[in-house]
Amino acid sequence: MTELDRHHSLLQGQAREWWAQLRPHALDVDRDPTLPTRLLHLTGLGRLATLQIPPAYNPDPLVIAGRRFHLMTAAERVVYYEEAAWGDLATALAAPGAPMSGVLVDALGDREQKDWFYGRLLAEPTWTFFALTEPEHGSDAAAMTTSLTRADQDGPWHLNGTKKYVGNAVRGRIGVVFARTGKGPLGVNAALVEAGRPGFDARPVPTLGLRGAQLGALTMESVEIAPERVLGRHLSPTRRGMAGWLRTFNLLRPVVASMGVGLARAAQEYVQNERGSLTHGEQHRLDALARRIEGVRRLTRRAAATVDADITAGELGCMAKLRAARLAEEATMAALAFFGPGARLDHPFLEKLARDARGIEYMEGTENIQRMSVFKGLSRGGRHG
Repeated sequence: MTELDRHHSLLQGQAREWWAQLRPHALDVDRDPTLPTRLLHLTGLGRLATLQIPPAYNPDPLVIAGRRFHLMTAAERVVYYEEAAWGDLATALAAPGAPMSGVLVDALGDREQKDWFYGRLLAEPTWTFFALTEPEHGSDAAAMTTSLTRADQDGPWHLNGTKKYVGNAVRGRIGVVFARTGKGPLGVNAALVEAGRPGFDARPVPTLGLRGAQLGALTMESVEIAPERVLGRHLSPTRRGMAGWLRTFNLLRPVVASMGVGLARAAQEYVQNERGSLTHGEQHRLDALARRIEGVRRLTRRAAATVDADITAGELGCMAKLRAARLAEEATMAALAFFGPGARLDHPFLEKLARDARGIEYMEGTENIQRMSVFKGLSRGGRHG
């Protein structure tokens, strides 16, 4: 899917219109991360609350020209989130809905869990969290210390541990938390957790970029979890926990790559629109950047189509995410250079893009993680295009 068909072109056009309306609020969101909760009247943001929900559970999909969109495929998401990142990535990440936890619930949840989770999302705008990363160990499952234990076979579980750099941690009402129920890779599981329960604490973590996403830290001290809230309870140990986590990341890595493309495009277009007349050499550099953006966009769309065809084929998504993270950083820095030494002071939107671009590297795994994933996949004979 390097060239958009009619279905995805319609989605692109609608998303572009919505996020053009949201872009004027970007600097305000950067100053006040609580602002997105008061911008839900703007359709591009508010509509995400009831999308990214499986068709079987969502009677209210987005309809454009008679076509229905649920934003459940990687192909639809990369189209939408490129435009969202072009408008303001921090605001997009602050939207209600379940872009990450919803994927995990779809992969691991039983019917009762899906009814409960998606029902909450459809009832009212609901923010969710996906708590995997720990302050001392990152997303290293082998070193995970958050625990889920119980005193007897039929009693409730108790959740203990700390998670950090969790999107929408403070705004989130429900979400998923990864924890250990035992040793080894089969001992990692995920549970549905409601904020506000006794022993559950959420606090914001100050960040330089993507301030609107309001990353936070979760502390859980003996939070009681009912047995029916443990995801994958109806599945074999090999199909729950880390298996669902890997499926989630495979689907979302092309989406993160599309965010990098959107940020880079925003920077390139800003120069074209605001710089005025360019020398021949400057125009050549800007055109070269535009071609590079298009190349990464094509890689991203191809990765999305690949993972939609086979959710285990994540290598191309890793490549796209790696390239897009580097593109976003280098494009925003190159854009600042077109405006001279005072660019960061004179062009606050461009300065914000440069700060936000650094966040792409840390979403869904850093560059080293992506390289290792590609190597492991290719050494097993994985698909790569």
